[in-house]
Amino acid sequence: MITVNNVSLQYGDRKLFEEVNIKFTPGNCYGLIGANGAGKSTFLKILSGEIDPQKGDVHMSPGERLAVLKQDHFEYEEFDVLTTVIMGHTRLYQITQEKDAIYMKSEFTEEDGMKAAELEGEFAELNGWEAESDAAILLQGLGIKENLHSKKMAELTGSEKVKVLLAQALFGKPDVLLLDEPTNHLDLQAIHWLEEFLINFENTVIVVSHDRHFLNNVCTHIADLDYGKIQIYVGNYDFWYESSQFAQTMMQDANKKKEEKIKDLQAFIQRFSANASKSRQATSRKKLLDKITLDDIKPSSRRYPWVAFTPEREIGNDLLQVEGLTKTIDGVKVLDNISFIMNKGDKIALVGHHEVAKTTLFKILAGEMEPDSGTYKWGITTSQSYFPKDNSNYFEGNDENLVNWLRQFSPNEQSESFLRGFLGRMLFSGDEVMKKVNVLSGGEKVRCMLSKLMLSGSNILLLDEPTNHLDLESIQALNNGLMAFKGSMLFASHDHQFIQTIANRVIDIREDGTIFDKQITYDEYLDMKISV
Repeated sequence: MITVNNVSLQYGDRKLFEEVNIKFTPGNCYGLIGANGAGKSTFLKILSGEIDPQKGDVHMSPGERLAVLKQDHFEYEEFDVLTTVIMGHTRLYQITQEKDAIYMKSEFTEEDGMKAAELEGEFAELNGWEAESDAAILLQGLGIKENLHSKKMAELTGSEKVKVLLAQALFGKPDVLLLDEPTNHLDLQAIHWLEEFLINFENTVIVVSHDRHFLNNVCTHIADLDYGKIQIYVGNYDFWYESSQFAQTMMQDANKKKEEKIKDLQAFIQRFSANASKSRQATSRKKLLDKITLDDIKPSSRRYPWVAFTPEREIGNDLLQVEGLTKTIDGVKVLDNISFIMNKGDKIALVGHHEVAKTTLFKILAGEMEPDSGTYKWGITTSQSYFPKDNSNYFEGNDENLVNWLRQFSPNEQSESFLRGFLGRMLFSGDEVMKKVNVLSGGEKVRCMLSKLMLSGSNILLLDEPTNHLDLESIQALNNGLMAFKGSMLFASHDHQFIQTIANRVIDIREDGTIFDKQITYDEYLDMKISV
């Protein structure tokens, strides 16, 4: 168990945390959520002892061990992979080093013998004899093959290092596990394995993630960081989101009697439990949900941007025909004779590890890059808007304020009051609309680009990683907006739930530049991949 007592932290005039009191108990996985900049990663650093609060303290039960997913990918360059994982258990690694130092002595004294015996006893208690095999099992689960286990960390790729550091955090069954964005840079199989590991993990887990599907699968509770306070709610992310919307409706319906509201709550929980039954944690979570009362359900103070794409023109049947597109970049063939037809109503997810290939296809279809060979043709009833992965050309060196920047993309309505109102719905309020666009954060720039797309009135959207840099609230709003979109789209994203709830067709650009193309949901596609 880890207990937080009256923790407060302030940077200048900004209060990150104010008298936070909270308990994280064994057997539960807590998803720590909050807007970008709210202090989620800072709170994990307070829990780990890396940062001291200005007031209050963090207490762990005596003898318990805490493990943290390290963020410095270059910290262990000189160590081999297996050793790096075992170093996750500091005391066990320390004992190993002390033992080795004693046994290496040319003259072995009686005192050395007693010390070695003492260390051997503690080593056995900590399962030291199984350490290497336990570390190897974690590595293999995450996709680090055995031939890499003896290599130096410096020899590994960036994504391999991430997996090793994750294995390090999981090693030795820590009592409290702190994970900051653990699914970043993981492939599908590794994420699936990690979900299974955490679902079966019996101790305390506190995780920060922008991956709603991951939070839904592993979390028993949501810890909501808002306005400097942290409130714990039973259930996963979807339950937190849906119940806060439900609570808002209940508050607005002042005429309803309490008994009727309780019936509505019971029906809501029953409906949600049925929907969540696919989750492997559904049984234990359902027991917690069944105990919820009206007082436990509270409306969120979160603000969601307003995202809605309204096509100005009805789309015809002929949308896009791609024939034999081929492109080589820096000597590597990233697209090889690609052909497909986009049909009315298609919401196509571009998936796969080949990031350059996906971005290249978007650029060609948006008219920003020429193919080496092949053709593409848009239908005469179509109008396209493109959201690039790299939006720097729209902002770097631009001294315009937000209102003037957006005005150039709003041919039908140029008035300041309209533009201010539009930006307000995208969470730019008051004087924020006079900010220079070249100083905006990553998330703010994405909200500007989405505003540009909404004003375009296009009936076809090309979206290259639109969820990058967004907080959970903005991702949820964009997700809802694209589900409701009446046009067609081609999009790429790493957000599982985003793809699953929007796409009705999947195109996987393979490493050799060819494609897999099928009318299929994302979950069906993943089942095929994981079974292979």
